[in-house]
Amino acid sequence: MKHDLVVFVPGILGSRLTRDGRDVWNQSRRTLFQLRNPKRALAEMALPPGIGDERPDARHALVPEGLLKSPDSLPGLLSCLGYPDVRAALGDLAEGQYVPFAYDWRLSNRLTAADLKDRIAHELARWTERVDTYYPDRPDDPKVILVCHSMGGLIGRYYLECLGGRETARTLVTLGTPHKGAAKAVRFLTGHGVGPVVGDGPLRGAALGAAGRVVNEALRGLALTLPSVAQLLPVYDAVLVPGKSRRRALNDRRHPVPDLPTGHVEDAFAFHDEFEDAREANRRTDTDGRLPYRVHCLGGMAHPTVHGVVLSPDGPRFTTGLDDGRPWSGDGTVPRDSAFAGWALDYEDDGGWNGYRHADMAGGGSVGHQLSVIREGRRARDMLAGDEEFGLTVPECALAGKPFEVVATGQGLAERNLRAVLRREGASSGTPVPFAPDGAGGVRVELEGGPGTWVLEVVSERPRMVCREVVTLLDT
Repeated sequence: MKHDLVVFVPGILGSRLTRDGRDVWNQSRRTLFQLRNPKRALAEMALPPGIGDERPDARHALVPEGLLKSPDSLPGLLSCLGYPDVRAALGDLAEGQYVPFAYDWRLSNRLTAADLKDRIAHELARWTERVDTYYPDRPDDPKVILVCHSMGGLIGRYYLECLGGRETARTLVTLGTPHKGAAKAVRFLTGHGVGPVVGDGPLRGAALGAAGRVVNEALRGLALTLPSVAQLLPVYDAVLVPGKSRRRALNDRRHPVPDLPTGHVEDAFAFHDEFEDAREANRRTDTDGRLPYRVHCLGGMAHPTVHGVVLSPDGPRFTTGLDDGRPWSGDGTVPRDSAFAGWALDYEDDGGWNGYRHADMAGGGSVGHQLSVIREGRRARDMLAGDEEFGLTVPECALAGKPFEVVATGQGLAERNLRAVLRREGASSGTPVPFAPDGAGGVRVELEGGPGTWVLEVVSERPRMVCREVVTLLDT
């Protein structure tokens, strides 16, 4: 493993998309969140309707230029704290041994997986010619270690099983990958992405009023043109119908989700079916049915996370639990069950579980710790989250200049002196604010700040832990 080529595949938002040197998404979201003609603000990001697995023409094409370095968000779907120090977190790698794979995250994951295949073929050939310089006593020829954050894991596994990449791979590591999809994609594609979650569970959010409706409409219009977002839809049974005891899948035509296009649902299930069919075909040729590469999936398990949609006469409601028979959690974006690579691993204890939120899952500290466990050959359960982890409920969007609420849940929080602060570009919005009991067994705090993208940082004592998330404050 030490002499292998390491390829890092980010998720949505993880690559800077540019035109003529301009960061198009960064400019678009700034205009959007200032609520100045939101639809026009996102026009440059949109793809032609029905583009499917095709490449966009020059008018719609954007150039991926490196990994995202600073915090960003696609409110209602996901956020990312950026990847400023991934190479350092991966350890003592030789010159040329680390390859960041930037890509146009708007496009179909099938197309991106084909691009990944071409890139790996080129980079592995280059590294194979140079590896003797750094590892003359290596036991075999180098292969590829794929480290994938979020949607990047769907791209990586499709490349491995559907495009023949399994012969080049030593290891696949997925960080917060929605192997079975994420119900937040339903919210996003139906125009309910930002604002309070109405339904079961403790998710609370700031009432955004007309500003929230404008932003949701603009984001939905963009999302409906992006094949990648459709391929994030959940393929597990995520639909609850009042009066029915059994959960349904999104492709159950007897109970469609309002405003969710049938074609988007069909593509999501087809994308996952292609992978499962390829995996089963490949399994028949594997020795003892074992994969020729190792899989490590690392996910979050401490935070309230949208798991499904409840159909009701008043419109869809989004729930953090699918029944009362078990606790439901995740990383705030991807449910725990979905972050588990059941196609490769037998038991949940084979996964590595932690208290990181989705935005911070690929941060330097988390990647370094998790991969060190893998390198040392320790058991996956050594990465399990403990009782000291706490969950956070954080609104993706709130109104600038008005208080919004953050709720923490966990054991013994009243004695751990939780404090919260908003930070932006190295500066904070003020002194850290202590949490206070919320009357429901948790602790809460109210914060406010000016318009823009902020990083919420929550620190606890005994033991010291830091949890981070991205919050967007709308300029009203």
